[in-house]
Amino acid sequence: MHDTVKDTHWHEPKAGQNAGFGDFRRPTLPYDRFMEDEGVPVYRGIGVQRVQDLPMRFWPRLGGRGSYIQLYGTEGLWGMYVVEVPPRAALNIERHLYEEIILVVEGRGSTEVWQDGQSGRHVFEWQKGSLFSIPLNAIHRIVNASSAPAILLCGTSAPNIINLLDDTDFVFSSPWHFRKRFSGAEDFFKPRDDIEPDPVRGLAMRRSNLIPDVISAELPLDNRRSPGYRRIEPMMAGNRFYQFIGQYETGRYSKAHKHHSTAVLICLKGRGHTYTWHDSLGPTPWRDGKAEKVLRQDYEYGGIVSAAPMSGDWFHQHFGIAKEGLRVLAWHGPNNHPALKAGRPGEALKDIWAVDLDKGGAAIPYHMEDPALRREYEATLARDGLVTRMEPRFYEASGATAADSIGGF
Repeated sequence: MHDTVKDTHWHEPKAGQNAGFGDFRRPTLPYDRFMEDEGVPVYRGIGVQRVQDLPMRFWPRLGGRGSYIQLYGTEGLWGMYVVEVPPRAALNIERHLYEEIILVVEGRGSTEVWQDGQSGRHVFEWQKGSLFSIPLNAIHRIVNASSAPAILLCGTSAPNIINLLDDTDFVFSSPWHFRKRFSGAEDFFKPRDDIEPDPVRGLAMRRSNLIPDVISAELPLDNRRSPGYRRIEPMMAGNRFYQFIGQYETGRYSKAHKHHSTAVLICLKGRGHTYTWHDSLGPTPWRDGKAEKVLRQDYEYGGIVSAAPMSGDWFHQHFGIAKEGLRVLAWHGPNNHPALKAGRPGEALKDIWAVDLDKGGAAIPYHMEDPALRREYEATLARDGLVTRMEPRFYEASGATAADSIGGF
């Protein structure tokens, strides 16, 4: 076996030895090199309290200040960046072979979208809280209409494409028009309010390539994550990039549940914090003397957190501590949500993320959670003059289904 990775020649191992270096470091992938070469900061961590406060630098390719964001657990799965559009100005025209979803954190303006050979440009306006998607490989230009900088938070499938192709000239210069993704229909960016069941799990879904205001948009009752929990899945531009919007009621918090890395939560309303810990610590790490291994991220509007920041399954639990409740936008990237992973077509699956551990699922029911969480939550609310709305019966091991135990909320 070679002793170090500095060896540049190959020699066959002797009898009783293994080929290779033994210990090694994870290699830098094409997307990592691409980010480093862009000349802007690359933020890595489990989250940030406000993306508005991240250090930014002028971004020659985009024409505004910005920063890449690669939260732990999302590496290679999907990408994120924040960009500042200068006052009364526009970002550079671009096109790319990866999907992109844009959340307007601050500001107002418009976006122009077109394809080679089309007679006109599609133009739509946006404001703080708008969510929209750029069709795959469509030419687009983002314009700031105000006298203050606009801040956009963007989620992309760039790592998937750049790591696969390893040719950024092709990624940013291909003339191909994906007509099934962007037909040029005049109403392509007309907001749509109709709700339908998603084709996989039957959850509430809204097909709209533009949602004018995700901060205050009406959300249908879901009840799966907590009593009174509301949720909807925006389906945009035929993307494989999965996302949903969820809201927890004031004075109520989510059950913890576990899955592998992929999800990042973006705070849209309220403020709060998330605890995340590896499932090997069990459902009660505080009681079991393992609290130092639990990670916490605090956030407010514009804050983000990686729900499962390392390899393996991680429990994560979210606590809203403001009077307006807690609303989040969850980004999972393309084909990463556990329910949408590749597998044998037609295979029977179970929505274990909404089923309690004692019923064969991946969620910790309130009666099995660490008692320290309830005590801390009540004390935190009390400091701000709020009271818990977590009724004692929520903590009873009644054996009822989730729907039975929280029905009517």
